[in-house]
Amino acid sequence: MSATVTPFLMFQGNAEEAMRLYVSLFPDGKIHQIVRRNPTGAGSAGSIARASFSIGGQSILCSDSDVQHEFTFTPSSSLFVNFDGEDELRRVLAALSAGGSVLMELDNYGFSRKFAWINDGFGVSWQLNLP
Repeated sequence: MSATVTPFLMFQGNAEEAMRLYVSLFPDGKIHQIVRRNPTGAGSAGSIARASFSIGGQSILCSDSDVQHEFTFTPSSSLFVNFDGEDELRRVLAALSAGGSVLMELDNYGFSRKFAWINDGFGVSWQLNLP
């Protein structure tokens, strides 16, 4: 059996904004595809029906949901990023935590030199690590 596993992020109307921020933060960040809803189809015209991007060598899919759900992102699922240097970690932490919330401040918790856990302004949870 051959299968691939790809993270999928469902946003409530701001998928493109989130995706553009994420790819701007990583040197290899790239948007691969954006498929927009059309005016005659279901959903809000121009919103993201499906998009794909990559950061840190990981492909990620995303979309905008036109249905308002009673759920959103939760920290129990997060994107875990290992960094080579503290300056890079601090730069990404500052950008992602703007408008978001800090779950664990940047510190040495014993399992790594520096670690922070945040929810970004879109609600996506990130664990940022300097091993």
